[in-house]
Amino acid sequence: MEQGRARGDAWPYAPAGTPPDVRVPEQARGEHTHSEPPAPRAVQRHSVRGQILDALRAALVGGELAPGEVYSAPALGARFGVSATPVREAMQQLAVEGAVEVVPNRGFRVSERGPRELAELAEVRALIEVPVMLRLARTVPAAGWCGLRPLADATVAAAAVGDRAAYAESDRAFHRAVLTLSGNQQLVSVADDLHRRSQWPLADSPGGGRADLLADASEHTALLDALIARDLTVVRSLVREHFNGADV
Repeated sequence: MEQGRARGDAWPYAPAGTPPDVRVPEQARGEHTHSEPPAPRAVQRHSVRGQILDALRAALVGGELAPGEVYSAPALGARFGVSATPVREAMQQLAVEGAVEVVPNRGFRVSERGPRELAELAEVRALIEVPVMLRLARTVPAAGWCGLRPLADATVAAAAVGDRAAYAESDRAFHRAVLTLSGNQQLVSVADDLHRRSQWPLADSPGGGRADLLADASEHTALLDALIARDLTVVRSLVREHFNGADV
């Protein structure tokens, strides 16, 4: 049985450009024109699974999937307008990431996290990202940082309207772009996974409000300004603050 938020109301979170019901593309149902051959079924299924996974992640961040609640794949599939299979596959990925737990014969329970887990994630992120950011601050020219301005602005725009799902995406995009300048894709992948995990709301908490998001977004803008100016003292101070007092 599904509990909590998974009811018949419209799903409020979906990745940009995705129709609200995330319906299966025509090609995945075997419909096509003679002028355009159908894409392989496996590719289409993977595409639908990816869209569902993005939407579920956004729902986790936004609190629409509440910690401790159990959601069934068939019920969520009906909400999205797809079969239970891509929902179940997406939920299995979220289980690997630690966002949900498998409940036999019922579905998936959203994991309940406490402040300690969040603090541990922040500590690990700081150990990985802070040294890299400080090294990049000394080596990347101002022109290299200017291209990140739209990403910093996107975090401010999402924070201004209190859109936690959009903010989470833009926040990770900014950090990912910074770390990409290191040229180490393994580092980028690991850091992005840790960042995603740190964005899930705590149990019994709706997450930060718009003021908290704006404060965090302003740190992105200030950090980018300092990086462009190559003001290493300010960069060090802002990085320490951004990672909750990391010892850098």
